[in-house]
Amino acid sequence: MRLTVRMLAFVAVFGPIVGGVLFSQGPSGPAGKSNVAHLYVAEKDANWQPVPGGAWGKLEYKLSGPMFDFVFNGQKLDPGLAYTLIYYPDPWPGTGAICLGNGVVDINGYIHIKGSPDTGNLPIATDWNADPLKTTYSGPPSGTRAKICLVLTSDIACGSRMIAWQPIHYLFEMQLINYTKTP
Repeated sequence: MRLTVRMLAFVAVFGPIVGGVLFSQGPSGPAGKSNVAHLYVAEKDANWQPVPGGAWGKLEYKLSGPMFDFVFNGQKLDPGLAYTLIYYPDPWPGTGAICLGNGVVDINGYIHIKGSPDTGNLPIATDWNADPLKTTYSGPPSGTRAKICLVLTSDIACGSRMIAWQPIHYLFEMQLINYTKTP
């Protein structure tokens, strides 16, 4: 497909097109040479593709530090539902899952979660995604990394594992992250 100057300007202003879906939020990853990174999460279909016009969120976090400092904002969610932002270690049921923070979706479909939990390094050693021979993730970037998801609060036992699976209500990572705990 040949991109015209007008199309390139549209993508530059509104964001990349991934799998035919316009992501106004832009790409995930480090913000230049800073210690800040962004991760986008999205509602996904049965083929793990982002749902066009579906719910999504943006996590801004520090790549390293004494605590996992983050701010998360989600939108187009069902009002009144309680959600928890989690680190999910594979395999199912996510034994060792870490709850990063939680909140309730407002009447406009938005949620804001902010926190500084002590997570240690992410991914944890027992996570299949910490082992290049076991990782379940095949998207870019390659390497060992951690999954971050937004799940219903009722579906997670914080500090333990997932206790239910209702993916039609979840926001899944667009890529995986690394976090290094420093003194």
